[in-house]
Amino acid sequence: MTPVSPDLPDPLTLLLVEDDAGDAFLVEELLAGAERPPKITWARTLAEGRARLTDDVQCVLVDLSLPDASGLEALQQVLAMAPDTAVLVLTGLGDAHVGIEAVAAGAQDFLVKQDIDARLLIRAIRYAIERKRADLAMRELLQERIVSKENSRLERGLLPVPLLDPQLLHHQTRYLPGRTGGLLAGDFWDTVQTPDGAVHVLIGDVCGHGPDEAALGTALRIAWRTLVLAGQTGNDVLRTLDTLLRHERKSPEIFTTMCTATIAPDLTTARLHVIGHPPPLLLRDGVLGVVTETPSGPPLGIFRDIVWTPIDVALGERWSLLLYTDGLIEATVGENRDLLGTEGLANLIRAQAGIDLDRIIASLDGAMHDDVAAVLVSRGHDKQDVRESRA
Repeated sequence: MTPVSPDLPDPLTLLLVEDDAGDAFLVEELLAGAERPPKITWARTLAEGRARLTDDVQCVLVDLSLPDASGLEALQQVLAMAPDTAVLVLTGLGDAHVGIEAVAAGAQDFLVKQDIDARLLIRAIRYAIERKRADLAMRELLQERIVSKENSRLERGLLPVPLLDPQLLHHQTRYLPGRTGGLLAGDFWDTVQTPDGAVHVLIGDVCGHGPDEAALGTALRIAWRTLVLAGQTGNDVLRTLDTLLRHERKSPEIFTTMCTATIAPDLTTARLHVIGHPPPLLLRDGVLGVVTETPSGPPLGIFRDIVWTPIDVALGERWSLLLYTDGLIEATVGENRDLLGTEGLANLIRAQAGIDLDRIIASLDGAMHDDVAAVLVSRGHDKQDVRESRA
């Protein structure tokens, strides 16, 4: 007894394209004797078969000597009209070579009419159906791989390249999309140095997950870079981004948190805007602390006509500034799986005696469940002893 695949319908539905009534009767009689006889639709010509082909047909049994088509031409027409259906070719004794050519041309199998019995025929039909399903699955997998590679190439091209003199500051970033198989997420970052020597750093987070949020985050990042390079700063930039967000988002519930830092050309001070976003951490002369506990204002996309308050910070000569998204501090740690939080992140850095993004992420491996982006900018970035204090 030929086992039935759990994914195949029972009974099977077949289309028999055979102009010889005797041969058609033979096939029907053989299949009628099977333990689970299939449903058979008989067509005498290819045109008639095309008219009787339905979506529930799992296999087409076709003789390649038909009144309106013959040989491989007939097979090609069958394959064209039923591209997702298994095709089993029936041949006579003198046409066995045609069956071999038919398999090479795309049929799943062939049988010599004079050699078949009920068991062989039903087994060949089921194996042909399984083989076709395997071929379709392989084709879909190949197409998915091609699309995935193209998507990865596109997403990689949209990731930022910092515009920064590498001799000026130490610059380290990490970007971990929570979306399976994706390179982009709703989190985004960028770093730009303008001609006056100022260094502008951005990190942001579009609420939600998926390709729409990733596209919106990319649009906001590119708009920010364009505005900064055009000489705009502060609330002028933020208001424009807020307008862009309102026009590009898929629903009015979508908002974006953001943190920007403009480091003065002498690299000793910075002006920040913390827009509904987790506050940065500042390591200054060995002292680590939270830059501010008071945000500049609400996220983008919530209230209109907002004025965001700048936060001015003295950096000094030796410092590290860490900007990050909430996916980092929402990592769950400890036996009770508590959220890490900003203070927990600070404690982790103190325990590691310095800010190293790779060490931070490695220590939280398996504990992060959301998109994560982080930017670390440092001056005099050699290892510092960290003492607990507020920045």
